[in-house]
Amino acid sequence: MLAVTTTLPDAANGRPPIILVHGAASSSGIWRYWQARLAKQGYASYALDLRGHGQSTPCDLSRTSMHDYAADVRTLSSQLERKPVLLGWSMGGLVSMMAAAAGDAVACVCLAPSTPARAVDTSVTLREGVFGPEEYGITNLTAAEQPAMPDLDDEEREVALAALANESRRARDERKAGIVVESMPCPLLIVTGTNDDQWPRERYDGLWLDADYVEVEGASHWGLVLSRRALAHAAPAVAGWLAQPRIAASTQ
Repeated sequence: MLAVTTTLPDAANGRPPIILVHGAASSSGIWRYWQARLAKQGYASYALDLRGHGQSTPCDLSRTSMHDYAADVRTLSSQLERKPVLLGWSMGGLVSMMAAAAGDAVACVCLAPSTPARAVDTSVTLREGVFGPEEYGITNLTAAEQPAMPDLDDEEREVALAALANESRRARDERKAGIVVESMPCPLLIVTGTNDDQWPRERYDGLWLDADYVEVEGASHWGLVLSRRALAHAAPAVAGWLAQPRIAASTQ
């Protein structure tokens, strides 16, 4: 069973719902500040725990694939009254692209997403197994000692650490081999941070998908999802993009 944390605005306003998709080795708790901000901007949001993560039913992550994760998003999308906007971070950004490419979204917003591919590299071995957040530079649970989160304050780091989870080795190898996304049938926005050494803006220069871009000054990879200072710029930028007439027309 998939767990979902729902945050609703004070009043209905006709805006599409937003599904939030977390990154690798994390869970829906990373969206705490985004959900509060989206509610103030009039959006209902649904933060999904992908299978085997957070409060969702435990499963054998060693064999879980990226396509399984995309299926989780599509399952939640099908349960909503109208097609949602998909908003994903890091691995969750690529998962969101996969679901959007299948027609399950009116728009797709990706915070420093793992990049898709045009073809699969069959020389990459897909291994089964599980790993933890240490592979992403998180080697202890002390909030004050997190070099991977340079722009988060202690409270924000505590939220990040509480959301950590194990991850599928197979899904990570699939990303290395290449997840093919040939086209995007809905508008696509990619948000990057100027202090993100992992997924800076230039990582997307060769992207063949038609996309708009927003760059958040001073944001690291984790900062895009959990820094309230970065969120003060990122959330209005996303809302402004969704409100553009050409985007808004697709979300009706």
